[in-house]
Amino acid sequence: MAISVPSILKERKYPFVFAFFLLLIFVTFLLISNSQSPPIPIATNLDQPDPFSPISNATATSSEFTNPPHSGISLSGDSAVFSTSGNATTAAESADDDSQVVDVEWELCKGSGAVDYIPCLDNWSAIKALPSRKRMEHRERHCPDPAPRCLVPLPQGYKAPVPWPKSKDMIWYSNVPHPKLVEYKKDQRWVVKSGDYFIFPGGGTQFKNGVKSYIESIKKMLPAIEFGKKTRVVLDVGCGVASFGGALLDLNVMTMSFAPKDEHEAQIQFALERGIPATLSVIGTQRLTFPDNSYDMIHCARCRVHWDGDGGKPLMELNRILRPGGYFIWSATPVYKKDEKHQNVWKSMVALTKSICWSEVAKKSGDPNDIGLVIYQKPISSSFYKNREENKPPLCDSSRPNNSWYVPLDSCLVPLPGNSYKLPSSWPQRLNDEPPSLSESDAIETYKEDTRHWSALVSEVYVGGININWSGVRNVMDMNAHYGGFAAALINSPVWVMNVVPVHKPDTLSVIFDRGLIGVYHDWCESFNTYPRTFDLLHASFLFGDLSMRCDMIEVVAEIDRILRPGGYVVIQDTMEVVTKITPILKSLHCSVSVHQDQFLLVKKDFWRPENRE
Repeated sequence: MAISVPSILKERKYPFVFAFFLLLIFVTFLLISNSQSPPIPIATNLDQPDPFSPISNATATSSEFTNPPHSGISLSGDSAVFSTSGNATTAAESADDDSQVVDVEWELCKGSGAVDYIPCLDNWSAIKALPSRKRMEHRERHCPDPAPRCLVPLPQGYKAPVPWPKSKDMIWYSNVPHPKLVEYKKDQRWVVKSGDYFIFPGGGTQFKNGVKSYIESIKKMLPAIEFGKKTRVVLDVGCGVASFGGALLDLNVMTMSFAPKDEHEAQIQFALERGIPATLSVIGTQRLTFPDNSYDMIHCARCRVHWDGDGGKPLMELNRILRPGGYFIWSATPVYKKDEKHQNVWKSMVALTKSICWSEVAKKSGDPNDIGLVIYQKPISSSFYKNREENKPPLCDSSRPNNSWYVPLDSCLVPLPGNSYKLPSSWPQRLNDEPPSLSESDAIETYKEDTRHWSALVSEVYVGGININWSGVRNVMDMNAHYGGFAAALINSPVWVMNVVPVHKPDTLSVIFDRGLIGVYHDWCESFNTYPRTFDLLHASFLFGDLSMRCDMIEVVAEIDRILRPGGYVVIQDTMEVVTKITPILKSLHCSVSVHQDQFLLVKKDFWRPENRE
């Protein structure tokens, strides 16, 4: 007999009616909850692939970078297979589908130095073919073509790094097993081995009473230097194990420490393992990868650079990147030793600094218990150059482009900004104030919107949304930094950010330095100047779409793997098309991969390495 609603009501079967409606509500709720996942709040509009690109001409100009010959391989090349079936999949499905793995057989890099392999600095065939090494040509970049696809092996006994801030004073010996500096610099106490650790006592060639005492002596010599206020961004040339830069962190000073990969074995690797900003570079025949007028102060403590060599080009390179009114601190034996050899060097330095209009603002001659140093200041106006007795070195052409990617050193002085130029605000105001290198109103408004965008996005997604354990993150790299908004949003976190401005993107690196942050130019078709396993988190916002048109993406991913520490993260924000294509390559490295909101790809690297086939 059929049951109808009127008959149920007539027979007063109310409990049955109540139960039926409860069941209906439950089923409806279940269907709704399964049809949509709770969204992560997104503070950006994805209707266009990159919310802040292309940048208008008023915002930034594209650098006319010079690239060495390179064979670009696109995403669609025969070198990689990006789909294991003929059916299209969404990014989220690709991340969850274990069959979506690119058809590439990874191998370990070979050779005695494979553990610390840096492709563009360890290209021995190119180095051996150099006609000269007199000007440090062998320490400059010589990238292999094609770029390597091998994976660097782990040192025996490698483990998760000592967390910050403890790492500033001690690191695992097994992670950087290079004891040469312990013996080579034992009297200067750069680094000491103690059991399973390397310990950093704060010593240095010129730090006879320790690095903190050395910094205090600079502050007393020149109170106007105002570390952490007027002086925020510093370059330390020939930095050793970066104890100077590490100590300045306590004063809210961001120091880019740099040195070449040379006989001072692994000094930059020590610095980065400690969690101190550093990069591999050399003052040789090419410009450093920084824009003009960047650093508030440059420091050299026995850095072994012949400043008067090659017609004074090394010192003119410092003049190029030193901000108008900025300081150069030179702590070296010619400042205070009176023998003929040292005094000849000193006389050359006096003549050279006079020719580029640097003023000697403070000097201290060493005594048996102290060291000597001199502090110079760069002029703030080009009128100083015009008043020279002799126009030597000459002024560079005013139309000269502000780029430094594979560009020879200048033999001329870069003109200073005009009378309208203003110095950045004191720290921390300069982080969010209008940067002096931006002048057009449209550019300034774009910059402000970029700052608001990243402040919201980092808070809502990177810190509060996706699953990143920030307690294990210290060294961060933004692979496509724009205006440095990502780094600015993390300023109160115990991390530092290497801001990278790709050479094929608009040149915004001057803005980053104006903000009191640090960064470099780079072409991601090539290897980065750093040791393996030196960064905890790599961030790339809308980078890979353009990059895939120029570079082989398997080579790019191999470089990401080289730089990233085991246990580290890669966060890629991009279109679903790009995310879907790069996900299988990353999964082939046995990384854990997840996609959020169809635009954020979160990758976590583990300790997996391919088996050695030899």
